[in-house]
Amino acid sequence: MSAHQVDFSFPHHWQAQILSARPAILPARHYTYPNDAEEVERGALEVLVHPEPKELGAPSFPRRLQEGWENRDPDVPSPMLQPFLATCALGFQDPAVPTGIWSTPAPEVICAISGGYAYLIDTAAPDRFTMLTWRPVLQVHPVPEHSLLLFVGHHAILAWGADGEAWQSPKLSHEGVTINTVEGGLLHGLGWNLITDKETPFALDLRTGSLASPSR
Repeated sequence: MSAHQVDFSFPHHWQAQILSARPAILPARHYTYPNDAEEVERGALEVLVHPEPKELGAPSFPRRLQEGWENRDPDVPSPMLQPFLATCALGFQDPAVPTGIWSTPAPEVICAISGGYAYLIDTAAPDRFTMLTWRPVLQVHPVPEHSLLLFVGHHAILAWGADGEAWQSPKLSHEGVTINTVEGGLLHGLGWNLITDKETPFALDLRTGSLASPSR
């Protein structure tokens, strides 16, 4: 499997550490993704996550957490501050697919990818998560200036925003997508055309995911 990737391009209300192995003594909170995975521990990505709800009152701070924090009993430890272990089932044992952790446009959400299987986990409520249907994800590209985390598959690109999935592009390639640059609201890249057997340039509007003129 490829080396672990770590990218914290977006502000986030948590800290996380990829563990080399599952701890002998599990923390009080332990979550497995997906819930129904069989033999999930075989090659799984183990991530210890520490939620850190700090910027109370800030617009990006989830209202549900702010209210819970302000109204808490000071003598009772807050569960949202307790660390949890995320065990993420392995997708593919292939160095061509990513494994690691990424911050996302939503400050409380962590993206964990295990052998190309991508999990978007709400660190404030770890039982809430999304497993992307794209399996495997081949590349991950943060685009902070547009508040998007891009997932690249064999044929297209999926964009994840602060509120979840923002868009999916049309088919860009018969096999393999290359991202080159982001300029003026456009993402420029290359896709392989089966008919011509050539790399063909494309441009995507980052607001909608629709194809645009590369020269626009």
